[in-house]
Amino acid sequence: MKLLTNTTLKAALLVLLTIAATASVRAQDARIQTSQLDALAAKASETVDVNIDESLMQMTARFLSSKDPDEAKVKALVNGLKGIYVKSFEFESEGQYSAADLESIRVQLRGSAWSKVVNINSKKEGSIEVYLMHVAGNINGLAVLAFEPKEIMVVNIVGPVDLEKLSDLEGNFGVPVLGIEYPRAKRKN
Repeated sequence: MKLLTNTTLKAALLVLLTIAATASVRAQDARIQTSQLDALAAKASETVDVNIDESLMQMTARFLSSKDPDEAKVKALVNGLKGIYVKSFEFESEGQYSAADLESIRVQLRGSAWSKVVNINSKKEGSIEVYLMHVAGNINGLAVLAFEPKEIMVVNIVGPVDLEKLSDLEGNFGVPVLGIEYPRAKRKN
């Protein structure tokens, strides 16, 4: 009987450790879920939905020329990325989305791995929030939440992000030109 109880305890411990490890991996995933915003599409005059996973990104990057300096920069930047996801809604009039819609995204970015690094608020021009996911001293994800009275945009880049090269990605793979000055990484001399 003692052997059966000991084996049962070991099995239960193994199951708990497996569940904890799986939860930890999911908690460290830089992909944010935006499906809760899909209901806004019916109200929007224009929508953008870009979903480029790792395999599609690598396939697309193969068609970029290493000889063209701009394409070579983008090709180097996407190397190692796991995905680029953009969701945007433009509305004809104000009041088509609520603070609760934005909160559904922010709640995901309050995890211990995420840090808000940029917060710009303007009553005239809207607001931009930039979040970075730090894991073991590396940046493994970026999320941008930009909104105006008639527009919402969520950009999510999953994978290792080089802040010094990030602006090269704007205007490519569905990532809009945001014009944000990202903080520069400290270089070791």
